[in-house]
Order: sequence, then structure tokens, then C-alpha cells
Amino acid sequence: MSDTEQGGGRRARGGGGGARRAERTAVSFETARFIERNIPNFEILNDEALSIIEWNAETVLEEIGVNFVENPAALELWKAAGADVRGERVRIPRGLARKLCATAPKTFTQHARNPARNVEIGGRNLVLAPVYGPPFVRDAAGGRRYATIHDFQNFVKLGYMSKWLHHSGGTVCEPTDVPVNKRHLDMLLAHMTLSDKPYMGSVTEPSRAADSVEMSKILFGSDFVDQNTVMTSLININSPLTFDGIMMGALEVFAKANQASIISPFIVGGAMAPVTVAGTLTQVLAEVLAGVAYSQLVRAGAPVIMGAFVTSIDMNSGAPTFGTPEAAHITYGAGQLARRLGLPYRSGGAFCGSKLPDAQAAYETANSLNMALLAGVNFMLHACGWLEGGLVSSYEKFVMDADQLGTLHHLAKGVSVDDNAQAMGAIREVGPGGHYLGCQHTQDNFKSAFWRSDLLDYKPFETWDEEGARDTQALASVRVQKMLGDYQAPAMDAGKREELEDYVARKKASVPDAFL
Repeated sequence: MSDTEQGGGRRARGGGGGARRAERTAVSFETARFIERNIPNFEILNDEALSIIEWNAETVLEEIGVNFVENPAALELWKAAGADVRGERVRIPRGLARKLCATAPKTFTQHARNPARNVEIGGRNLVLAPVYGPPFVRDAAGGRRYATIHDFQNFVKLGYMSKWLHHSGGTVCEPTDVPVNKRHLDMLLAHMTLSDKPYMGSVTEPSRAADSVEMSKILFGSDFVDQNTVMTSLININSPLTFDGIMMGALEVFAKANQASIISPFIVGGAMAPVTVAGTLTQVLAEVLAGVAYSQLVRAGAPVIMGAFVTSIDMNSGAPTFGTPEAAHITYGAGQLARRLGLPYRSGGAFCGSKLPDAQAAYETANSLNMALLAGVNFMLHACGWLEGGLVSSYEKFVMDADQLGTLHHLAKGVSVDDNAQAMGAIREVGPGGHYLGCQHTQDNFKSAFWRSDLLDYKPFETWDEEGARDTQALASVRVQKMLGDYQAPAMDAGKREELEDYVARKKASVPDAFL
């Protein structure tokens, strides 16, 4: 990728007039409001099936139990709540976990530093966030390589400039050129300064979650953070039925600070859960019940999201597969269970197993995105950029997926039947044998009637051929370069920027580098 200067470098502290001028002159890229569905959810399970799965999940908690490893404080909390604790195994009496989950909010607001980009998580809403976690990146020019902090910053910029993305995300790629114990600081700083969309906190160690809270207090103000949710975080469960001390330690930090956590089993069906849909849904629900209940033991009312990251396995190679009917069945069913539990729901994404942004990637991604929309997902992580089973953040696929997210917005609108939509005047005006291109109704509506891609090619063959016969990856490469070239950082108070940079510098200087 070509180098692109980071916008908005360090400025002198205290320039109130300068900050106001920056606000007036800053380039603001249009971002669509989070999706508010006007279409029904697809419900694949009947009441009998849902009741069986719910009963079985609580049987798992009561008879088999879950492990809370290397976390004595968690064991004490569970014991005080009435669970049967023996060693690190916690058996939860029937009904207890569900009762504890009842204090979690059904919906909550995640605030952005630009209030116009706040998101509402839960209800009939859908918030789209980019890929999370890959150690590698890929682009057409440089191929597959380890990600760097420069790549990370580029992806934050692309996310900021992508109209259909509502959220900046978290670890959009893993910057392997920065020490493991310090990279969370650089990643958070990038989200906070290069974008003004909501972002995610660090979960790789409890102290890094604490840094996320402290940096957010610098950005928003301590009182604001104490009273509002400004971060979402991803807490994965070690399926099957194991909650490790590191992830739970991060969850504790966020819950105590009233910041949101996605409690998400990480399921590869046939390896980390049963091969059947009902069996996997039983395990997913048991794990979510235990995780959400624990968050409420830490702080009743802490915002949480029920997560379900589920894929199947190729029984020949052992590799995970994506865009499959089994994953769809589980995603639909988990959505129903989340709604019955009264929790926001996270699932879906631009999933694919392909090594390139090719036809396989497109088929699997389209299946996964549409499935998530219909499943009633409220927070979609990995909505763009995912490649090679989540090992790679792809520049080209990021903009390809981000473009296609526009279709989700338009599908979710449903079908209007107001007077304008009925178009009876147009039908009368044109009559038999005419055409609608010049009629008044078309003139009044053509700009907004159809969703339009900013990427795909619909030119005549001759024009396409003269322009180099470019495929979608080639078009995406051009778009990446244009977006990075056009990027300008959102305006930011100079004092806050300097305070954040000082915090990062001090924290980095306080400990030696560690790459393991």
C-alpha cells in the first residue's frame, strides 16, 4: 500500500479558537445511521424446539457445569450467589443464571466522540463493525504479509470513510511490529484520533482493559464514562464450557466500569461443539447464560451482548467452513434464543474461507451477510475485510464488503406502500405501451429509488474493455488508494489529543518490550 500521512498531528495545547476553526473546516465523510429493521426476522425454530434447547442448556449448567479457571474471585462470587462450586467447576442451579441475566439491559447506547455517530445496540437495530483479529493483511500489490501498525491505521481510516460502517471496531488487524504488551495503546490511539466512530476496547489482559477505560476517560471525560457506555469489547468463551481468567478479568474491568461486553462462544461445530444444530445451540446458550450471569454478578445492569460465532468444519481437512446452511441454521436459532432471553445479539460477518477476494469469497460472504440480517443480529463484527477464515484482513475485500453493506441497509427498509410508493400517478401517466424514464414520478424519485454501488462496474463491454478490463479486485485496489488519498482526520480537541499521546508514551516507557 502507498504511504498515507496520518491526519491531524500533534498541535499546541489550549487553542480554543483553533479547535473551533478545525471543527468548521474539517472534512466530514457521510456515515449512514445504524440500521433499523422494517422487515421480519427469520425464525427457524418453533416454540417446542426452543423450549427443549433452553431446558437442555440449563441441564448442562446444573449437571455438567462450567469451568472458571485461574479466577478464585469468580468462584467466590458464584458460591455466594448459590452455585455449587467444586474446584474450578461451577454448577449453576436451574433458573439461577436466567434470573441473573434479567438485570442486563435489552438495549443500550454506545457513545461516539462525534455524538452524531452514536449507535443504539439491541431491539430491531443492526450496527456494522469491521473485521477483528487477523495477524496478516493482504493487498493486490504486496500479497499476504504480517500486519503492521501502519496497516492498522490504514484500516481505521478506511472504516472511518466507509459510508455503511457504523463502528470503527477493535483489532482490525494485529500490528505485529509493535510489542504485544504495548500494541493495544497504539491501536486505541488510532481509533480515538483517526476516526470519530464508536470503537472497541482491549481484552487481551485485564490491565489492557483498564488502559482502555483510562484512555476513554481522557477522550470523553471521567464523569461521562462513569455514567455512559463508550466501549464495546469482545469476550470469547473457550468452548466447550470454559471461562479463562484473562478474558473474565477483562470482562470484570469493563463490567465494573459500565462498559459493554460481547459474551461470545467461539464454536467450530464438530470440534468445539456437537455436529448437530440443536446440540450446538444447547452449548451456545449454556455458555452465554453462564457468561452473562457472571457479568451481572460483577455489576448488575452492566451492558452485555449475547454472541454466537459459529462455523462448521470440513471433515476432510479439519478447516473451518463458512457460508454453510448449518451455520445459518445455528445463527437463526441463536437469534431466537437471544430475543427470548431479552439480550442484544451479536453474530454474522463477511465470512469466507477463500484465500483471495474471489468468487468463493463473494458467495460465502453474501450468504453470511444476508443470513445475519435476517437472523436479527444487533451487532455484526467482521462486517467487512475478513479473508482466509479470519487469518487475513484484506484491503480490497474491506472496500468490496463495505460497499455491499449498503444492500443490507436497503433490504432492511422493507417495502413502503405510501402514496408515493404506490406510484398510481405514474402508472396513469405512462399508460399502455409507454415508458417510465421521462415521467414525473421517475424524475422525482430517481436519485433515491435504487441502491447504487460505489465500486461495481455496470459500464457497457466496450467501455469496460477500453478501461483495462478490470475485475472487482482491481477496481477495489483503485478505490482503496483513492480513499486513503482523500482521507482527512476528524477534528479533535488538541488538548485531548496531547493528553492521550502522553498517556501512551508514559505507559510504553514504564515497561520493557515483550513480543510473547
